[in-house]
Amino acid sequence: MTNQAEKLQEIVKNKHTIKNPKTKFIAVTSGKGGVGKSTISANMANVLASYGYKVCIFDADIGLANLDVMFNVRAKKNILHVLKGEAGLKDIIIPVAENLLLIPGESGDEILKYNDQFIHERFLEEAKVLDDIDFMIIDTGAGIGNDIQVFLNASDEVIVVTVPDPAAITDAYATIKITSKMRNNIFMVLNMVKNANEAQVIFEKIKKVAQSNIGSDLTLEMLGKITNDKSVIKSIKQRTLITREQPNSFVSMDIQQIVKNLVYKMERKVLDDKKEGGFGNFIKRLMEQF
Repeated sequence: MTNQAEKLQEIVKNKHTIKNPKTKFIAVTSGKGGVGKSTISANMANVLASYGYKVCIFDADIGLANLDVMFNVRAKKNILHVLKGEAGLKDIIIPVAENLLLIPGESGDEILKYNDQFIHERFLEEAKVLDDIDFMIIDTGAGIGNDIQVFLNASDEVIVVTVPDPAAITDAYATIKITSKMRNNIFMVLNMVKNANEAQVIFEKIKKVAQSNIGSDLTLEMLGKITNDKSVIKSIKQRTLITREQPNSFVSMDIQQIVKNLVYKMERKVLDDKKEGGFGNFIKRLMEQF
């Protein structure tokens, strides 16, 4: 009998498994900085692309946009230049690898000032260049600020990343609590853990507190864990992706499993999805919150 692992493998081998043609928007966030959120976002995008999906990663970490450094590419212009009318969206998109594109962000909060209707309409028109994207990974900032929540609320799925540190866990719970006011399903990834048991124990504690204080309407699910490994730090310093340079490492296999779990769960939700697709409509959902 085919087991769940084999089913997951079948899903990720066939990029047409998700038959809904709309782009899926996945926001990756955290309660505090330094928990590996951007590293996970970049490697998840790389794994999805390696499976044959068309992926774009949007650097929405306002105040600390750095994915161009992580991917070891040079961003001459970013999303702010598009909003100012100084460049078209197609002019700032950077091809990182096969099936993988990057939209560079702006290291500052000036991006949030551009909510003029004319700008929105022009941006929505230009966004058609990304209509064939299967997944958009949105690397948000850390914390519970309004600038972060607008991205989380507009996304199809939210992944909260934390590590086995009391302060990080407390901040992750705060993010979950705030986000639960707008959505009833949130994913979690436990990073830098010793093993699967430690990850499960931490997750169950967070889930128990959430059920007691937020209520049963919230579905909190763990997508997976990532084992603590010094090779991750080394890959960051060398501006490489561990899932590309060391695809058979424990960390890479953990991230691959997280991606497989995500695709599997989204496959089950496709028929219930009522949101309009496309990057343009994602931006529209963003701006409606101002």
